[in-house]
Amino acid sequence: MLKSARKKEKDPEGRMPLADHLRELRNRLVKSVLAICVITIVAMFFYKNIVDFLMKPVLDSVGCPGVRLSQLNTDHASKNNCAYFTVNGLLSPFTIMLKVSFTTGVVLATPVWLYQLWAFLAPGLHRNEKKYSLFFVGLGVPLFVGGAFFAYKILPTSAKVLLDFTPGGASNLLPLDDFLDLLTRMIVVFGLAFELPLLLILLNFTGILSGRRMFGWWRAMIMGITVFGAVATPSTDPIGMFALAGPVTVLYFGAVAVAMVNDRRRARRREADPDFGLSDDEASSLDLTPEAIEETERVSAGELPAGDDPARRNGYDDVT
Repeated sequence: MLKSARKKEKDPEGRMPLADHLRELRNRLVKSVLAICVITIVAMFFYKNIVDFLMKPVLDSVGCPGVRLSQLNTDHASKNNCAYFTVNGLLSPFTIMLKVSFTTGVVLATPVWLYQLWAFLAPGLHRNEKKYSLFFVGLGVPLFVGGAFFAYKILPTSAKVLLDFTPGGASNLLPLDDFLDLLTRMIVVFGLAFELPLLLILLNFTGILSGRRMFGWWRAMIMGITVFGAVATPSTDPIGMFALAGPVTVLYFGAVAVAMVNDRRRARRREADPDFGLSDDEASSLDLTPEAIEETERVSAGELPAGDDPARRNGYDDVT
C-alpha cells in the first residue's frame, strides 16, 4: 500500500508524472504521521513523568516547598515570591495529557519526518545538493535539540525574574496548561533560532553567499538577532531575550568563520582545477586557444584525358 512510487521509475534524474509525485508525498506523510502517533501513544503511559520533568526546574526555582495550596497565604507568598502550579477545570488534566503526549511525539519523531522530507526531495537534487541536504538533516536535529534544551534550562531563571515583580500581598498561582504552552513556544523559538547558523553555512557551501559578505553584515545581524529575541521570546523578559540573542550571535560568528575557511579552500581547489565546483548538468570549461596547423600534404591529380576522349563532357572530366 505504501510502496514508493519511485520504484516503478528508473529515470536517473528522478522524473515522474504528477500523480506519482502526489502518491510519493502521501506515502511520506503517512509514514511521518505513523511515527508521531506511535511515539504519542507510548508517551501517554509516561506523561506524568514527562510533566514532572518539565515542571521540576521551575518548582526548584520558584516553587513553595513544603506548603500545600490550602496553606498558601498572602504573608508566605509576599515574603518568598513563590508560585504554585494549578489545574483548572474538569477536562484540563485530560487536555494536558494529550498536549504533552503529542508534543513529545513530534519532538522525538523529528529524525523520522526529517528523513522522510529529505527522501522526498533528494531525487530532484544534484549530487552535491544531496550531500548538503543530508548534512542539513544530520546537523539540524542536534541544533534544534540544543536550542530546546537551552530554553528548558533558562526558563527557571526567567520565572524567578518575572515573579520578583509580584506586588506585596498577592499569591502566584500558575495554570499548568499555560505554563506548558509557554514552554512549548520557547522550545520552538529557541530550536528554530539555533538553525540560523546552519542555514548560513548551507548558503555558503552551495555558492550563494560568501563568508566575506556574511561578515560585512555583522552589525545588522546582531541588531536583527536582538530584535528577534525581544519579539519572539514568549516570556517577554530581558533575561530570555539576551539568553536567546547571546548564543545565536556566537553561532553566527562561528558560521562566518566556517564560511571563510570554506571560501579559501574553494579558491585553492579552483586554482588547481578549473572544473571544480561544477554541477552535474553544467558544462565544463573549454580551451578555445587555436592550435598551429600542420603542413598540408600535396595530392597529385593524375593525368587528364585527351581532348578528344569521349570521357570528357563539356570540357570537364571525371577527375575534376
